[in-house]
Amino acid sequence: MWEAIAFYSLAIFLIYFAFKTITVPNPIHAALYLVLTMIGLGAAFFNLGAQFIAGVQMIVYAGAVMVLFVMVLMLFDLKAELRAFSRGLFSGGLKVMSAALLAGLAIGAANSSVAILENPDSAKPVADVTRQLGILLYTKYLYAFEALGILLLAVAVGVVAVSRIKGGTHAQH
Repeated sequence: MWEAIAFYSLAIFLIYFAFKTITVPNPIHAALYLVLTMIGLGAAFFNLGAQFIAGVQMIVYAGAVMVLFVMVLMLFDLKAELRAFSRGLFSGGLKVMSAALLAGLAIGAANSSVAILENPDSAKPVADVTRQLGILLYTKYLYAFEALGILLLAVAVGVVAVSRIKGGTHAQH
């Protein structure tokens, strides 16, 4: 019963964050909502018992979205946005509560990982799947994996170049 309540609560939050991602006019807020959506999706996978997929979701997708967030920050002039993030008691409390929530999630994930590793029967299938995935990724799909890395590097260099051209928000005069 508690699993169902947790799943449907996460589903409601995921739908809300995804909706806010595509409806807010501020691109920085949209990127933050997208990060929250990806973190919530990782939590949903974890709740469903797919710890490996949850970890990949958090590392790859939430991490990649953070790179996207940094690129958005490079493209926009954020002097006006600074005031929105740095004032008020409510904003400060929200930042502290968010940090506490993330710390709690990290501690819970670490405790769950230790519990899985202490029980050798439950850890063996996870290790086998992870090993097979690694072998497949670094043998059959190695060139696609490397091409993706080069593509992401080209995107990062392109964003920096576009933000520095004449008329850009960070242009050098």
